[in-house]
Amino acid sequence: MNNEDKHWKKDFPINRSEANQVSRRDFAKLLRVISGGMVLGNGIIASKAFLSKEQTVFEKQKICNKKDIPVGGTKSFVLANEEVPYILIHTEEGQFYAYEQKCTHLSCAVYYKPGTMKIECPCHNGYFDVKTGHVLQGPPPRPLKKLEVIIEAEAIFVVHPKSTTI
Repeated sequence: MNNEDKHWKKDFPINRSEANQVSRRDFAKLLRVISGGMVLGNGIIASKAFLSKEQTVFEKQKICNKKDIPVGGTKSFVLANEEVPYILIHTEEGQFYAYEQKCTHLSCAVYYKPGTMKIECPCHNGYFDVKTGHVLQGPPPRPLKKLEVIIEAEAIFVVHPKSTTI
């Protein structure tokens, strides 16, 4: 051994036998404590979910009047107290449908393609059925979130759920 090899031993004077101080028994104790903590944490979360009384309340919001959307046209809107964009579609069949305007793949904006009865995501060539919101083609993994549309006289409303904890 030359002097250069001994130099690091002066800077880090550690015996090999002292470096391995954690025994298997101590390691097993540590694992039991961590596992117990995880079980306790999951129990608290589960009991909180079981004991809290969450109630779904449905709210109705006016979007526009029928004359404001031509056949084959759309109207973008945002629900009260939310930031998520939605789209109201007036199909060539005369029906109205409302969906979240974010693709379920990578949240690109989706658009109604007039005359096709399809909602298109131009980012990755994804298509959704305008009547159901289900995926017809492309990479989107889930259907679009659909809102119930109610027409009263000439006004168009959407119904959306709100969760409240009692």
